Amino acid sequence: MSSALENLLQENRSFPPDPAFVRAANAQPGIHEQAEEDWKGYWLDQAVNRLSWFEAPQQTLDDTNAPFYRWFTDGVINLSYNCLDRHLDSSAEKVAYHWIGEPGETRTLTYRDLYREVCRFANALRSLGLKKGDTAALYMGMVPELPVAMLACARIGVIHSAVFGGFSAEALIDRINDAESTVVITQDFAWRAGKEVPLKANTDNAVARTPSVKNVIVLRRTGSEVAMTEGRDIWWDELVADQSDECEPERLMAEDPLYILYTSGTTGKPKGIVHTQGGYLTQVATSHSQVFDHKPDEDIYWCAADIGWVTGHSYIVYGPLTNRATSIIYEGAPNFPDFDRLWKIIEDYKVTILYTAPTAIRSFMKWGEEYPGRHDLSSLRLLGSVGEPINPEAWMWYQRVIGGERCPVVDTWWQTETGAIMISPLPGITSTKPGSATRPLPGLSADVVDETGASVPLGGGGFLVIDRPWPAMARTIHGDPDRFVETYWSRFPGRYFPGDGAKRDEDGYFWLLGRVDDIMLVSGHNISTTEVESALVSHPAVAEAAVVGRKDDLTGQAIAAFVTLRGQVEGDETLLRELREHVGSTIGPIAKPKSIVFTNDLPKTRSGKIMRRLLRDISENRQLGDVTTLANEAVVEEIAEMAASTSSEE
Repeated sequence: MSSALENLLQENRSFPPDPAFVRAANAQPGIHEQAEEDWKGYWLDQAVNRLSWFEAPQQTLDDTNAPFYRWFTDGVINLSYNCLDRHLDSSAEKVAYHWIGEPGETRTLTYRDLYREVCRFANALRSLGLKKGDTAALYMGMVPELPVAMLACARIGVIHSAVFGGFSAEALIDRINDAESTVVITQDFAWRAGKEVPLKANTDNAVARTPSVKNVIVLRRTGSEVAMTEGRDIWWDELVADQSDECEPERLMAEDPLYILYTSGTTGKPKGIVHTQGGYLTQVATSHSQVFDHKPDEDIYWCAADIGWVTGHSYIVYGPLTNRATSIIYEGAPNFPDFDRLWKIIEDYKVTILYTAPTAIRSFMKWGEEYPGRHDLSSLRLLGSVGEPINPEAWMWYQRVIGGERCPVVDTWWQTETGAIMISPLPGITSTKPGSATRPLPGLSADVVDETGASVPLGGGGFLVIDRPWPAMARTIHGDPDRFVETYWSRFPGRYFPGDGAKRDEDGYFWLLGRVDDIMLVSGHNISTTEVESALVSHPAVAEAAVVGRKDDLTGQAIAAFVTLRGQVEGDETLLRELREHVGSTIGPIAKPKSIVFTNDLPKTRSGKIMRRLLRDISENRQLGDVTTLANEAVVEEIAEMAASTSSEE
């Protein structure tokens, strides 16, 4: 890759904060500059003033063993205490979670309810012999017992390793063995799109090859029959039946491990990202308050992610509960039993803040405006985006159709490894631009550099780096510190390289361009897949697009596009030509796709990310790689057949 990425797509639309929003915003003008005057002191202030400590820290950053940075090392804390106990005097009857099951059941848990459930389960874990430093694997669907299990582990110093409930037994085996988990917490089945997902059966298949596991705790969810192994398997309800609903929280050092979360890479051994206590909670609580402008006595907050991913850890469990939020947890698919399920929930519960993924937003676009149009969404006051760069037109659709052109949109950039949001607008301060994550949050610093590590001037593109430590940062890769250094800290020594490309516009706003691995080299030009995809999605017929570079004898790589259309739009040769010309006029002739395939869906991981590796395999007629991590395996063969029969080449 040469020194810079092409800056092709220009976006001139801008939306200043609403003056009424500004007046009441949590983050006020000047906060970035104030934080920058003493950024270490800023984070210490956030830690001491936002959290409850058994022993408040006096130290800030320990950088004596870089890049294994440590924060607030003399502080003593418990995250379960911060999420629950400290709210009981003033807010015991405040709702912590409204839960909606996919078949339609509902539950409401107050902070007192959640406290009691967590204490009972923490005592139950102790009764099985679990203690500080042990690891528990959590393999569950979106049920309230999942945050209960996480908080119970945190209460007694057990490290939790949550595994997304959509993963297979093979993925579970790797994660249990790497973390050496002694207990697996699961459920009989989970609901997804009207079907029962066999979590217990998958667990049984995995545990046959995980020698560290001594017990399997099983939650009754659907009530369907499952096999239980005597002496190993225990029903959740029977285990907690006689447990006390009081449990003294363990006093933990700020740098004690909190959880291991495995990144779902497409190849190679999963990386067990280790997060610790005090720095992590400081940053997730701060960012939850600032980015979402969260008002604990007014808002109904919904992060529509899965708790099995880092977004759910940080912004369904730890950040919101620390900030005394009332949150929504929904168990199932967004299109079951109909395409308006999310909008009905927003109307029913008067949701004020919605945080979801660009993949979901583009699906909503494809399904059509009639579904949100059936419901009153006027309670919404802020919208968020997470998971990947959002196309400008998807941003505009979200703001117009879901936000009624009144809600600020906060497009957030961060990763499993960063632990918390790093780059995002602050809704009371930042003029937003569709598709831009804007600038680093207060107390944080980032840069865009070329291949030599030199900062790229405004208006240029290159590699995103985080150029100083931050409190919620991953401390290591579990069991493999050398891989931690090699993966994240070796490309640009002294700076964290997340593997993403980015550009900065003339205002200094950051525009994320996706994984550097996905950059295409076309006739000597480094072109971002994100920019070409955004150009395609800006056409009114297109809901979603994925772009890859495939080998080409003339240009080195040629651009191959895979496009899903909106609503009832039919793809034909006329539309193919129109899309090519649209890309050419939007970002330049060099970016015109050489081939376009219309498809009903795109191959995506269970976290919603498009699997471009498989699309490259299809484009170059190669043997298809592993598809077991996909949410929709069947679509790959469908796309391959369509590519062979309907692909139109320029």
